[in-house]
Amino acid sequence: MQLFPQYQGFDWDKANQNKNWKLHSVSWWECEEVFFNQPLYIQMDERHSLTEERCYALGRTNGSRLLFIVFTGRNAKIRIISARDMHKKERKVYFEKTKRDSKV
Repeated sequence: MQLFPQYQGFDWDKANQNKNWKLHSVSWWECEEVFFNQPLYIQMDERHSLTEERCYALGRTNGSRLLFIVFTGRNAKIRIISARDMHKKERKVYFEKTKRDSKV
């Protein structure tokens, strides 16, 4: 994971794994794929970072599914808190950033 040299893999909480599948039909492997595909946009989630540093990611799976993922770093691993399909506004932001960055 070149983008995140401080992380060495993923740490899965079984409850979150099941919750993401039950609520949003997002599998754990799709979440992991997002971190290996480009473009990937990461933003600090300061509003929800009261007890631990949280971030959210906008990215795509190998099957081009667009996901919004909330995660934190724990014990040198990425711990997924939640994952779902991007909403319309998030897709718009993702494609605008992608278009802007491709012109660099």
